[in-house]
Amino acid sequence: GLAASGYKEITLLGQNIDAYGRDLPGITPEGRRQNTLTDLLHHVHDVEGIERIRFATSHPRYFTERLIEACAELPKVCEHFHVPFQSGDDELLKAMARGYTTARYRRIVEQIRKLMPDAAISADAIVGFPGETDAQFRRTLELVDEIGFDLLNTAAYSPRPNTPAADWPDQVEEHVKVERLKELNALVERKAKACSQRYLGRVEEVLAEGINPKDNTQLMGRTRTNRLTFFPAGSHRVGDTVPVRIEQVRAFSLSGSAQAQPALVR
Repeated sequence: GLAASGYKEITLLGQNIDAYGRDLPGITPEGRRQNTLTDLLHHVHDVEGIERIRFATSHPRYFTERLIEACAELPKVCEHFHVPFQSGDDELLKAMARGYTTARYRRIVEQIRKLMPDAAISADAIVGFPGETDAQFRRTLELVDEIGFDLLNTAAYSPRPNTPAADWPDQVEEHVKVERLKELNALVERKAKACSQRYLGRVEEVLAEGINPKDNTQLMGRTRTNRLTFFPAGSHRVGDTVPVRIEQVRAFSLSGSAQAQPALVR
């Protein structure tokens, strides 16, 4: 298996990973499905040799408090959630057929931060969806400002063949999309930089994934919260799990130095 081959980290990947098990048979006495992502995490957690478990991409429609509780309880599951929201406006979410509201999304974030205060939260958002007004776009900005994502992947809507929205008459003009995307990205960077400040001076566990392409004396890897981190290689190699004291923080990455002692358990 993967663990026997030396792999330390695995990612359970799916377009809507939280929907895992909905097509499998079995209902528990409590009335929930017998095989869910939460159950899968417990199963994978027992595999000897695997040190880290991640999963992506989550969908707010299927995201449960039981899943958050499992992530908080299972030490191998990394403290990072990727839960796209796409828009901060309920009418647009309805038009997108997303199946949730902004209130539902806010409750998910609240539950995560209640049980796992240091967890990183990332997401995806779209600007310029057909019919998006300036007021609706402002609601997306308000949501981003309120939550303060560690990372937010952004994109301007582009029509895709054979999708209903591609033929809608109220397409947003390209120059408007460009301006909205620019404004959103500036906010995303400010909020991400603020999120990074909490790492300064801390010792973080970093799994070295490769050599820094801009400096071959450095290794790069990710913290458990998925922050890209650079540090001098020294005697360490790709695949090592290294305690790194964070000495520089940026919006989307960190830098530090390897420590002799194991990272402190938070």
